[in-house]
Amino acid sequence: MYTKAVLDNGLRLITSAMPESRSVCLVLLVGAGSCYEDEKEAGISHFAEHLFFKGTNRRRTSKDISLAIEGVGGLINGGTDKELTILWCKVASPHFSIALDVLSDLLLNSRFDEKEIERERGVVKEEIKMNLDLPQQRVNALIDELLWPGQPLGREVIGNNETISSITRKQLLDHVARRYLPGNTVLSIAGDIKHEEVLAEVEPIFKGWTGGAVSTGYATNAEQTEARLRIEPKDIEQAHLCLAVHGFSRSHPRRFTIDLMSTALGGGMSSRLFTEIREQRGLAYDIHCYTEHFLNSGAFTVYAGVAPDKIDVAVEAILEQLRSVKENVTEGELTRAKELSKGRLYLRLEDSRNVALWYGGQELLLQQILSMDDVISIVDAVSLDELKGVAGDVLVEAGLNLAVTGPVKDEKPLRQLLGT
Repeated sequence: MYTKAVLDNGLRLITSAMPESRSVCLVLLVGAGSCYEDEKEAGISHFAEHLFFKGTNRRRTSKDISLAIEGVGGLINGGTDKELTILWCKVASPHFSIALDVLSDLLLNSRFDEKEIERERGVVKEEIKMNLDLPQQRVNALIDELLWPGQPLGREVIGNNETISSITRKQLLDHVARRYLPGNTVLSIAGDIKHEEVLAEVEPIFKGWTGGAVSTGYATNAEQTEARLRIEPKDIEQAHLCLAVHGFSRSHPRRFTIDLMSTALGGGMSSRLFTEIREQRGLAYDIHCYTEHFLNSGAFTVYAGVAPDKIDVAVEAILEQLRSVKENVTEGELTRAKELSKGRLYLRLEDSRNVALWYGGQELLLQQILSMDDVISIVDAVSLDELKGVAGDVLVEAGLNLAVTGPVKDEKPLRQLLGT
């Protein structure tokens, strides 16, 4: 399914051949994200990611970069999360060498020009404003603050106006020099490729890239002794809520079980929450669950958008389902959750970008790669008792966190539901 090579400088190369594909996707994954930032430099990883696309010594402008890839019908972009940054490019397989040249050029030769920094500073500030205007985005930020108060995991990846305004070119260059090191990077490539041919092209390009060790840890405290509530009033049509509890880290043996619990509760249109909250009660258009897994922590979250005058009823109905799943989940629900999870995985890994991210993400974050068959075997082995056990352990009243944004001001009914 994949082949791995480690270059002399520590850069890890993962290739996955997809002979039926006519495309190839290259993904550079770097252990640089908001969790590794000082609070005074919040958002610097995301800011730096923007600037990688603003000009190199050979391609002086962002348009030059875009034309090099779009001129052969390809796609190029990047992204920053809490624990990693990615730069990626997808092209038709005959243009692999062009994609590799452009992506490596961004990583190794970006200029971080002062004028571009100032211009992009304004762009990032507009992105911050946009996120504040998107209630789904905002409530997700609020729930992170509740789950991990005063911690890197609780901060927004994008940073804030104050930090973005103050970050200098030197700070950006120091950040890149500190985090963008070959031993902290994985190049994952999937599609119509052959490993030895890829390796022969990659090695000469990256052999001059050097760097030492990098810290991969950050402070996390998931202790919680009572439920927490955060309401941010906003003059919009809906109330948007996230109800969350702490979950498991990405290396925890029960992480697949909590994922199945999430799927049983809120994965798809046949899930408990969708059926009860939307189909039976008509309280929400969008309601779903998701899990997150980080280095030493994780979370299980329910999201819903509801009418402001129905928020108390909706939260009560959600809590009823969370209590019920501890004892009343059935073998049929577990089977549905397993099949849905496996089916979505099969479908997702038909795309070369998702395959490259699948293997590269595991290599960077876990230093261990599970194949699709490995994951399916683990999922199939989860028992009903194990699922109930996870539900009983994580869905506790003292561990509840409720974040709300919208035209809601009265905290009392919600505090009563949370038992605070």
